[in-house]
Amino acid sequence: MAGWLVLASVGVLLALLIHGRTPPAVLFATWAGAFLLTGLVDEKTMLMNYTNPALITLLVLLLISVALERSAILDLLSDKLCRGRTSIAILKLSSMTAFFSAFLNNTAVVGSLLNVVCKQKHIAPSKLLIPLSYASIIGGVTTLVGTSTNLIVNSFVINSGLPAIHMFDFAFVGLPIALICILALVIFGRFLPKNISTDQESGQKYFLEAILTSNSPLIGQSIEENRLRTLEGLFLLEIVRDGRLITPVTPDEILLENDTLVFTGEIEKFHILQKFPGLQVFGNHANELLKSNLAEVIISNDSELSGKTLQEVDFRTMFSAGVVGIRRGERRLTGQLGRIPLKVGDSLLLAISSDFIQHRNIDRNFHLLGNIPVRPKLSLAQSIVSFGGFALAILLSAMNIIPLLNSLLVLLAILLLSKIVTLSELRRRFPFELMIIIGSALTLAQAMQSSGAADLIANLITTVFDGHGQYGALIGIMLMTVMLTEIITNNAAAALAFPIALSAANALGVDPKPFIMAVAYGASACFMIPFGYQTHLMVYSPGHYRTTDFIKIGVIISALYISTAIILIPIFFSFQ
Repeated sequence: MAGWLVLASVGVLLALLIHGRTPPAVLFATWAGAFLLTGLVDEKTMLMNYTNPALITLLVLLLISVALERSAILDLLSDKLCRGRTSIAILKLSSMTAFFSAFLNNTAVVGSLLNVVCKQKHIAPSKLLIPLSYASIIGGVTTLVGTSTNLIVNSFVINSGLPAIHMFDFAFVGLPIALICILALVIFGRFLPKNISTDQESGQKYFLEAILTSNSPLIGQSIEENRLRTLEGLFLLEIVRDGRLITPVTPDEILLENDTLVFTGEIEKFHILQKFPGLQVFGNHANELLKSNLAEVIISNDSELSGKTLQEVDFRTMFSAGVVGIRRGERRLTGQLGRIPLKVGDSLLLAISSDFIQHRNIDRNFHLLGNIPVRPKLSLAQSIVSFGGFALAILLSAMNIIPLLNSLLVLLAILLLSKIVTLSELRRRFPFELMIIIGSALTLAQAMQSSGAADLIANLITTVFDGHGQYGALIGIMLMTVMLTEIITNNAAAALAFPIALSAANALGVDPKPFIMAVAYGASACFMIPFGYQTHLMVYSPGHYRTTDFIKIGVIISALYISTAIILIPIFFSFQ
């Protein structure tokens, strides 16, 4: 009975994760707390989950990446990536991205290359940004440290009393997957859209919002009388009045107090609104922000803005910047911008003040497009220390000389002592949510195993694939994990799939390693839906993509990825 109740609660958790309104960290922590209160896990076990060696390794690795992502090495190497034919550019960009993603945080690699790809004028960015995101995923599955998902799976392995996964165990299947998928990206790159570039669009992808204050002389006069129909480069598209939309706007429309005027066109010419008294642009007085520069940013997956509106966070005070417009994928958002809940991957056009770059929360919340020097790049000597130390830590771990966690802790101490990173930087970038998710997920996995819930699903999978034995069960685990990672986050998918995979292996009386690897590879196989993986969200708006753009190329890459993994996993990881 307990197994069915836990299974039902996990179903509710899955539904809430798909719904997306509540942060995954909150959901996982709530479920872990509930399992503790019901006695499915004890207090000591639950607390130990948050100090799991693999989890601590992941956290230290992410902190070290704060320094690595500031290196100019990626910028120097990327200078010539986007030259030549589109297929050659995809090959060069994907290969380099996959190589670096094998050892560095995926979002850091994509974030470093995003600006380069968007600002180059040789090839439409939309031809390159999906390959950039995909390559970061397929490169990440080649090593233990290539993606947080692999380290999370390893934390489950250690917690279950099984031998830990070694640094390059993933390469046996991961490298063939990477080679085949990169080749597919080169061949099928012609299916990628050729959307207009950021520079060519010249600001027309955004809307400009201005509010009419109570003391404005424009009130009581028509659009024609106020000369709002003859603005140079700007067009009055609609008026928001008392929660309703007036569109199209006729010349004889009379303006009222608190009307919100929405303009489109050449947004960089927004300074002409300064001559209209009583207009508040970006929610602040025009004469303050109309003197500012424009900057484009992408909301990062670590941002505290996700799910909140501009009004709720007091954006102007928080960043010394006003929001000119918001874009989500190829769609421009209009209406009352201050009341729109923001999402990871949204593109914001900002009017920034002179002290914008002084705010210490910029790099946590945004990926910047353009030449805005928020944080200084590392010097050549600092880059050598950072990358050299990291490479040495990986090598010593791979040779079983020093455990990875030990060498990473030493490297982190060196970075702090040499002031390459500071404690304040690490505090701002510490991945609290990820720590909560993984620690709680370990508790969830234990509850599923101890209650018998994992056995129930494992038995269902073995029954469905009855007659196909261990190979059929492996395919079932792989497909189940892929389905989960497409509809929820990759880390959550791994957390839900791991106890089921372990139970399936135990039920069949075989070595669990192939099933564990199927979960690891399957949890990273997110290619078809842009909202399931953080790097997809990073490129979604800059590439002006639609969801169908990911589906078209994602179906091909997913099929090749999954089939390669299913064929090779039993070869390199025996069931016996």
